Amino acid sequence: MGHEAWQMIGRTPGYIVAVRPLRGGAITDFEITQRMIRLLFQRAGVSRLYRARVLICVPSAITHVEQRAVLEAARRAGAAATYLIEQPMAAAIGAGLPIHEPLGNLVVDVGGGTTEVAVISLGGIVALEAVRVGSFDIDAAIQSYVRREYGIAIGERTAEEIKLAIGSAFPLEDEFKAEVRGRDLMTGLPKTIILSPDEVRDAVEEHVRAICDAVIRALAQTPPELAQDLILQGIHLVGGGSMLRGLDRRIAEETALPVHLVDAPLECVVLGAGRCLESFDRLKEMFMGRAQA
Repeated sequence: MGHEAWQMIGRTPGYIVAVRPLRGGAITDFEITQRMIRLLFQRAGVSRLYRARVLICVPSAITHVEQRAVLEAARRAGAAATYLIEQPMAAAIGAGLPIHEPLGNLVVDVGGGTTEVAVISLGGIVALEAVRVGSFDIDAAIQSYVRREYGIAIGERTAEEIKLAIGSAFPLEDEFKAEVRGRDLMTGLPKTIILSPDEVRDAVEEHVRAICDAVIRALAQTPPELAQDLILQGIHLVGGGSMLRGLDRRIAEETALPVHLVDAPLECVVLGAGRCLESFDRLKEMFMGRAQA
């Protein structure tokens, strides 16, 4: 599971299959999601005898059917009671934003499968925009660009490495080209090409544009009183996808607002969930749903 499984992608014999049980913020494989939650319980020291209360962060755009699937998967994995919280809310708590004050806080959470933009005030979401675009889509865009332009097949891991090495959403000063190795689709032989940051920017432009458009739509829904707070507070970027270089500058240019990347963008959502459990009674009105096992 996790990093160990990621290392195996594209390098396994036929009888070992790497599965991503969640795509676009929804469960695609119920059985494996259940086993994954059970494995997380084991790692946290939760046994069959000691049943735990569970808080799961979910996309705000989740449907009632998807909500029920998440609650049921946790119940079958052995949770005593399961609560759900929206990811942008957990991220805002994790980033230490003053969400209980009558002040506008704009959070942009760029996850693996979804991007969510939420304006939060007085412990609730005032304006929300969610698009099913995330880091995995950016990786897939790089894969399809290299296949289309160079006739070379590369794997998911290689696409992610290209994104981390030379990927960006805005032209930067210290740019360099990268060597990419893959399989030539014509000859079937291994081949090396040189890829420039401009090409990677072109490849991911559609998805970066979708993220920027979601931010602009959320700002358009924001009441004027909260909108003026954002000029001072700025926009807070969280989630692994927000670490794409230059994304903060691109959003700042499109919105004319200051943009801040939070201190721990990858861990922000889970840290917020942890704080919710620590102050359970005080913060439980923020939870979306609950199922008793």
